[in-house]
Amino acid sequence: MPERESLSQDRNGQDPNEQQIADLDSSNETEIDSQSEIENLQIENGVGDLSKFQQPNAPKIDYLTKTDITYSWRIFFSILVMGFGLISNQSWIGWIGIGLTITFALPAILPLLRTWLDELLPPRRLRISLGFVGFVLAIALILDYIGLYTTIYDWLTQFKYDEFGSWADWIGAFGQIAIAIVAVYIAWRQYVISKDLTIQQNRITQQQTIDNYFQGITELALNEEGLLEDWPQERAIAEGRTAAIFTGVDASGKAKVLRFLSQSRLLTPLQRDRHLGRPILDGSGGYAEDRQYGVRVIDLGVMLAGTNLAYQDLRWTDLSEANMVRANLSNCDLVKANLSRTVLYEANLNSADLKSARLFYGSAETASPRSRIHLPDYETGAYTGAVVEKANLTRVQRLSEEQRCYLCAWGGKKVRATIPGGCEGIPDKLNQMREKPEK
Repeated sequence: MPERESLSQDRNGQDPNEQQIADLDSSNETEIDSQSEIENLQIENGVGDLSKFQQPNAPKIDYLTKTDITYSWRIFFSILVMGFGLISNQSWIGWIGIGLTITFALPAILPLLRTWLDELLPPRRLRISLGFVGFVLAIALILDYIGLYTTIYDWLTQFKYDEFGSWADWIGAFGQIAIAIVAVYIAWRQYVISKDLTIQQNRITQQQTIDNYFQGITELALNEEGLLEDWPQERAIAEGRTAAIFTGVDASGKAKVLRFLSQSRLLTPLQRDRHLGRPILDGSGGYAEDRQYGVRVIDLGVMLAGTNLAYQDLRWTDLSEANMVRANLSNCDLVKANLSRTVLYEANLNSADLKSARLFYGSAETASPRSRIHLPDYETGAYTGAVVEKANLTRVQRLSEEQRCYLCAWGGKKVRATIPGGCEGIPDKLNQMREKPEK
């Protein structure tokens, strides 16, 4: 028993029960002190906000103090004085009642007015509003100091109203002009909004058309196992669909179609079985390419002649042997695009990026543009190059030395005059070839 009593005592030698009773007494004293503090503040300030002294979970209670009752009686008495002065027709009594009512009512409504002002005009909005009012007043005062108001007043006093009609007529005319201006502005805004909505709707419709085209070409060229199995009639239908969609989409839509066809190798000449005509696998997971005798799934032909592809992304696209006469390829991204045997006669390549673009096979010394009567030689590059006569190459970007040599040799006078870096020291092979038959 003595051991248990010693264990029940704390380190200071005090009984735990006695310590708990002391804690309860101190908490009660704290509550009494806080309650007395609330009552003192309430008496001193009149109407006090007791919410900050209440516990968070306790319900808020509105206390009616003696000060509230006193102020209410004062306001009521002042209203009676005003009423008595009004009934007795004694203005001095009415003025006394008005003064007392304003004196007693204003402190009561000031907190409410302050709350409304904070809700209607927060500090930031109040600052902006006051700044605007101050700026307008400052401008008005400046106009007064420079004598503008006096000048206007003198002009109005000397103005002959009989000759120019009444002010009502002038105001009516000005109002009609203002209404006409507002009507024109509203009509213009409606036109702009309608135009934007039409453009967005056209984009959505165009994308749906392109998606349907992709799905149709995929189903047409692939068999049930997902292998490329195109027949002559299927290739003809695929070319017809491609030619039709090129006439119904804008430049960005054409670029999307070209990227899809190129990455799907539907524009690449594929090596085919001589008997069945089916494409042959190259043994590394793809189809074998045959530039000399291969057959394309889709032959672009003259589909891109005169088309506008400015500012489009045509990287890694296979445009070989396409007829792009007078096509607009300005500011196009043609990085690593295949332009061998492509007809770029009078094409606009202003500011186009031709980095690593293939313009020919073989070397620049032996390469030459395509010919109608000669077969291409992909080893030496003869008749494998693009036709670039009269093309606009102003500010073409990232040309290699071999590309510049080929363009200067076979581009003619216009290309030699517009190509960046010039063509000094490079012979004009196109002009020399045309002069040989004459000799």
